[in-house]
Amino acid sequence: MINEKLPKIWYGGDYNPEQWDKKIWDEDVRMFRLAGIDVATVNVFSWALNQPDENTYDFSWLDEVIDKLYNNGTYVCLATSTAAHPAWMAKRHPDVLRVDFEGRKRAFGMRHNSCPNSPTYRKYASLIASKLAERYKDHPGVLIWHVSNEYGGYCYCDNCAQAFQEWLRKRYGSLEKLNTVWNTRFWGHTFYDWDEIVPPNALSEEWAGDTTCFQGISLDYRRFQSNSLLECYRMEYDAIKVHTPHLPITTNLMGTYKELDYFKWAPYLDVISWDNYPALDTPYSLTAMVHDLMRGLKNGQPFMLMEQTPSQQNWQAYNSLKRPGVMRLWSYQAIARGADTILFFQLRRSVGACEKYHGAVIEHVGHENTRVFRECAELGRELQILADQLLDSRVEAKVAIVYDWENRWATELSSGPSVGLNYVDEVHKYYDALYKLGIQTDMIGVETDLAKYDIVIAPVLYMVKPGYAKKIEAFVSHGGTFLTTFFSGIVNENDIVTLGGYPGELRSVLGIWAEEVDALFPGATNQIVIKQHQGALQGTYSCELLCDVIHSEGAEIIAEYGSDFYKGMPVVTANRFGSGKAWYVASSPDAKFLSDLLLNLCIEKNILPPLEVPTGVEVSRRVKAGVSYLFLLNHNDHDVKIDIGNKQAVDLLNKVNVAGSMELSAKGVTIIQLK
Repeated sequence: MINEKLPKIWYGGDYNPEQWDKKIWDEDVRMFRLAGIDVATVNVFSWALNQPDENTYDFSWLDEVIDKLYNNGTYVCLATSTAAHPAWMAKRHPDVLRVDFEGRKRAFGMRHNSCPNSPTYRKYASLIASKLAERYKDHPGVLIWHVSNEYGGYCYCDNCAQAFQEWLRKRYGSLEKLNTVWNTRFWGHTFYDWDEIVPPNALSEEWAGDTTCFQGISLDYRRFQSNSLLECYRMEYDAIKVHTPHLPITTNLMGTYKELDYFKWAPYLDVISWDNYPALDTPYSLTAMVHDLMRGLKNGQPFMLMEQTPSQQNWQAYNSLKRPGVMRLWSYQAIARGADTILFFQLRRSVGACEKYHGAVIEHVGHENTRVFRECAELGRELQILADQLLDSRVEAKVAIVYDWENRWATELSSGPSVGLNYVDEVHKYYDALYKLGIQTDMIGVETDLAKYDIVIAPVLYMVKPGYAKKIEAFVSHGGTFLTTFFSGIVNENDIVTLGGYPGELRSVLGIWAEEVDALFPGATNQIVIKQHQGALQGTYSCELLCDVIHSEGAEIIAEYGSDFYKGMPVVTANRFGSGKAWYVASSPDAKFLSDLLLNLCIEKNILPPLEVPTGVEVSRRVKAGVSYLFLLNHNDHDVKIDIGNKQAVDLLNKVNVAGSMELSAKGVTIIQLK
């Protein structure tokens, strides 16, 4: 449980009362009660209001807001306000301003415009976090701390250059080692002094689109910047914990956001929180995958949905309304996959600036007689009914997919073989196949223990970090099924090629050797021709993007290429290793192949979906104290019938017994407790 003061699924969101006259505040709390809002995130962007100069702090407005909310039944998620530094700070201390990728020093404006290695920023961010924690340490209305907001954005200033040099010195110890791991004899890049090293941006090693002359330098700069921003978070975290060691602390992550390695961040968040903003046409399985990834950051611990819109977003190219029922449906999708909160951005819609057209529980009309408010109030009522039944329940999975930020950076920084290679897309293909089969899946990092899984899938495992090949070998030798794909086992953690043939350290467990990698032009395909009928696998499938030209070194050849000069050579192999089996898929296959292959692998391991459901219905299960809670989510625009068989079950939202066949309305949700 995140905080025992509020033992239910928290419901609420971002609230910006400082943008409104005080006469509005009373109306807000009235409407919060109508909607069942019990948590408000406040003080996210109020640094300039809280601190008008270097030495003056004024929290009187915040005192009034927190008291008013708490006295009217709404707890507070208290932000530290450090996501946007004040204008006076930029004017008097220009070291806080970032230098962008093009080498231009930014002026004051926007948000997230602070250099993470600015001494000024670090000093004042730590101070205000400490003062807030000291002031509100005993306030009964404060549930949790929210540090900054949506960390992100790299800086290339002199402060960052010096900090990067020091970071490299600590990481490698000597210039001799650094020159070796970066392969700096290429293009005459040998460094003889640490201060010769400059950030890789548009003025040095990189140009737009993740394109770089030196992958090792660019890869390390991403590690460094992710770590620099993490240091800023940890600095505030430590300052808060001095005064409120009993309160959890988080910051809101952004799913597959590319710039930060969230697996490195996760140990320092007491609870994971993230912001979910799918578009109307985002695949439901992609949203589910990211929920599972956020859950996987802390080994299955429930997470917070910190932000979603009640209806409309403001920053997409086409800002569609959420159709009736969709907000509720997507909220329960988050809960089904491990969320213990449903929070919105925002509770009242802003009157000006770039977020005035971003949806809110309270719209510009200012009253409760809107479709959006009615839907929010109904969801609030249902979450009151659920109370604490689902809190701390876990999603149990026997299948895992490996997701690694550093591997993504390295893959997409690679100078070839194809600009079409997108790491997230390739991971999602495998997740989508399992999702449509109804198979619960964990998203894990390379540090995650594999012992509880029967199947582990690592798409495009381009970078193999120290010890990971041995970890995979141990998993397979003890009976596990491992699957990886084309363009895997190519480099080490420094993006240096592992010599001796691809897939490098994975050759032994996979039983193959990859000689070449062919890049297909957009629209071009090859074929996966199954050699012999195996369960669902039969006939011919299509593949695209990349084709590894491979040779078996003991692996069974499951399928061969159907065309080009490598026609008849292996494209899918399976290698027995100890008590388990390691699969290699040498190209990017079509959805039908992945569905058939993964169905076979799951059947072999007796991994079954929680329930057989019609197409377009998502099923997920959470478990608590031996009791299973089954979520049935109908993403279709039409009603469906679902047969739950002879299971003795209770519909949690309607408090009735259910059995046999039941109808689920379009965009409908049913949560069943299995007896």
